[in-house]
Amino acid sequence: MDPPHPFIHEVKLTKAQRIRGMVLGSVLFPVRMFLGALLFLLMWPIARLRLAGLSEEERSRPVTGWRQWLLHPFMWMLSRGAFLCMGFFWLKVKGRRASNKEAPVLVVAPHRGFLDMCVLLPTQLPTVVSRSENTNLPVIGALLEYNQSVLVSRKDPESRKKAVAQLKERLTSNGYWPQMLMFSEGTTTNGKALIKFKPGAFLAGVPVQPVLLSYPNKLDTVCWTFKGTTWLECLWHTASQLYTNMTVEFLPVYNPSEEEKNDPSLYADNVEKHMAKALGIPATDYVLEGRGPVSKLGGLSLPFESPPRETLALLQKNGFTSSDIEAALGRMIDRCQSQRQGQSSEFRVNVDDLMSLLRLKDRETALAICELYSKDESVDLRQVYVSVASISGFVSFKSLLHTAFTLYDEEGKGSLNAEELPGIMGALLGVPQYNTSELYSAACKQDGVTEDDLLRVLTTHPTYQRVTNEYLQPEAAGSRLPITALTNDNTVNNNKSFTNDNGTLHSKKSD
Repeated sequence: MDPPHPFIHEVKLTKAQRIRGMVLGSVLFPVRMFLGALLFLLMWPIARLRLAGLSEEERSRPVTGWRQWLLHPFMWMLSRGAFLCMGFFWLKVKGRRASNKEAPVLVVAPHRGFLDMCVLLPTQLPTVVSRSENTNLPVIGALLEYNQSVLVSRKDPESRKKAVAQLKERLTSNGYWPQMLMFSEGTTTNGKALIKFKPGAFLAGVPVQPVLLSYPNKLDTVCWTFKGTTWLECLWHTASQLYTNMTVEFLPVYNPSEEEKNDPSLYADNVEKHMAKALGIPATDYVLEGRGPVSKLGGLSLPFESPPRETLALLQKNGFTSSDIEAALGRMIDRCQSQRQGQSSEFRVNVDDLMSLLRLKDRETALAICELYSKDESVDLRQVYVSVASISGFVSFKSLLHTAFTLYDEEGKGSLNAEELPGIMGALLGVPQYNTSELYSAACKQDGVTEDDLLRVLTTHPTYQRVTNEYLQPEAAGSRLPITALTNDNTVNNNKSFTNDNGTLHSKKSD
């Protein structure tokens, strides 16, 4: 059985709970927001004072002296007061927090939402890792400065290298730097499964202490995931409760083996499994990548919510019949084949072009389809055609692969190099592919991957055959995608991508 989908959570209320929430929320929400904002504003000058007057060299070392023993207790009390205002009256703590020398880093999971930051209180405000963009936010930027956080920009590779060096330096300082706290999942989930841990906390190969978070409440209002309840609704529902329970459990320190020390990914996977076992939930390879959640198989990114399936559902909602969809596919491939080979930009079409090719009357539907594949109002037509055709049932897989190979063989040389392979695989699966090195190694015989090589690997290799059978076939032929049952017209996508009820065309193959 597939593990639970970790990226969807909706607060489901009975009629009585809704009425109770509206009554309590109308009073508690504004009071709690006012008091919480007031306490955060009081933290601002204290946070700025901690590093005021220090040189860049002094800021690069741990804060000591009066800046530590005087300001730290004030910041802790104000932080506790802020969460107290939100209804976190009691924080239940199990186990013993390890000292800095015993475990330089605390690994916390599952990560459910921004209110998880309450874990900083029983851990005595350890340092954290944050996006560098957050330093520009009012108050938050000052708090990150106070915390002497490790900052990283997701858009800058050099920033990531610098952050890795900082992490290793701090985690191997033998107590010179304060203890660090990291949410190794890297994003929030509904807590029903652990997603793949990122290797940051495990790069230095030092012992870690796993920390489990749970909210033993009748109503789960704290989760903010990729799809479902929004952060504002989460805040409203939580503030509308009389109180919210939270339990922090410190597990024994995990000491890595020599093999784990030399392989951060193995170390991360083993700690994930260890924590999942303690929680009684599955450990998975799911990650949030690009525009949405994916699972990993053989290096490929396999989408939870297939863009081509959603495209078919959108077309069906607009009254498209099987023959309409087949005709639209024909127009798309005619347009693709009329473009100049080797010029990727030539295959991009804007919303109006796509609307015309599909013969849509509703521009919003064309825009929604573009958003499934791209971040702007244009899309690579090859990707739309190949991905939709692969699950439509109108084209055999062998025939489709030949067409796709022709479209992505930019130089017409009869083979794809390592840089070109992600393009065709991204088109087949409907989502960008960032790591096709394993597939390339499995398929490449000489200087590149030929059409026959790719067909052989995708249809006979134990790993990639599964990709073909489960993701590149019509749903009637065996698509897995169990999450389609979890989405509906009323579901909100918190990453701004279009949602629908994921209906899929079932049609007999014509070739």
